[in-house]
Amino acid sequence: MLPLIEVPNEELVRYRRHFHANPELSLEEHETMAFIERELRACDFDDLRVGIGGTGILATLRGGKPGPVTLLRADMDGLPMDETADVEYRSRRKGVMHACGHDGHMAILLSAARALARVREQVPGTLVFCFQPGEEGPAGNKLMIEDGALEHPHVDRCFALHLYSDLDVGTVGIRDHAFFASSDRFELRLTGKGGHGAMPHASVDPILAAAQLVTMFQAIASREIAPKDPVVVTIGKLEAGTTFNVIPDHATMLGTVRAMSDEVRRSIPERIERMVEGVSDALRLDYEFEYHWGYPPTINDPAMNDIVRQVARNVVGADNVVDPHDIVMWAEDMSYMLNERPGAYFIVGIRGPERGHEPQHSPRYDIDERALEVGFKMMVGIALHG
Repeated sequence: MLPLIEVPNEELVRYRRHFHANPELSLEEHETMAFIERELRACDFDDLRVGIGGTGILATLRGGKPGPVTLLRADMDGLPMDETADVEYRSRRKGVMHACGHDGHMAILLSAARALARVREQVPGTLVFCFQPGEEGPAGNKLMIEDGALEHPHVDRCFALHLYSDLDVGTVGIRDHAFFASSDRFELRLTGKGGHGAMPHASVDPILAAAQLVTMFQAIASREIAPKDPVVVTIGKLEAGTTFNVIPDHATMLGTVRAMSDEVRRSIPERIERMVEGVSDALRLDYEFEYHWGYPPTINDPAMNDIVRQVARNVVGADNVVDPHDIVMWAEDMSYMLNERPGAYFIVGIRGPERGHEPQHSPRYDIDERALEVGFKMMVGIALHG
């Protein structure tokens, strides 16, 4: 498929292991940015913009053939967790780990950028290589857009991949339209009247109300939303009380909401607060409710996905293209660019005989590094598709 470009396997592994051993948290990727900048400056790019969106990098390559302006993106940040995997390239930073594959994403895109720069006369149109900070929460993709990532040059289309532990090495997952979910969160504080645990009639118990609401929220998905529209309402933290025999004044709850439909997504705050108001009124509590909008759903353009399909069939063979792949209820801030420009987001399998079995965000997360070659070929193939 790629007669002009040899796959730099040693470079891919070296880059990936360097990034894995030296992770940095969201919007703090200063050393990562400096490393990528040095490697890119060794090649002949037409423009190199550093510090976009804080610690992001944009490298522009004008090809020798007519064609569109194509943006290829990799995310850069690690997670605030300790690594427990026993590997030589384990994280050197306590409390920080690349547990979501971003180390591999950077290695793939950096090697692809350097390889394509060496054959720029064969490149159709213009390529923008986007190294994005802050995917794990701060919406670095949105920050880069606000800092001009889709202009100068004006981007026509954009693509990104994610390494994925539920697929075998040598497979690629594709899905038209909504692929990854939205991600929003809410905070709820219930205020009652504390007292002795043996005299609940003299108190107003916020724990009882919280317990009722944890159960009731599940009725949103099971009884209020059509079964064809996936939605998740999860309480991730419930905190109340200090000891076994005291009814507290307060209970707090933190939750996340995931949805594939923007219409469903926008309806959830009212549904939650209606239940909170009803329970609070029935049990004589006061409440404070805050809803925080996060990443929108990741929506793929079918025409752009057709490019991914064609490239994937050439790279891994038609039998190894999972199409359509199931929806994924994670969220991904590449959704912001896909809201602004047509594009596609796809997944690349990392599961091998010995590595790649741990899920994303596991302290033992690792990949079968043969996946890097697949990702490299996918990105190069898309770049050369005019």
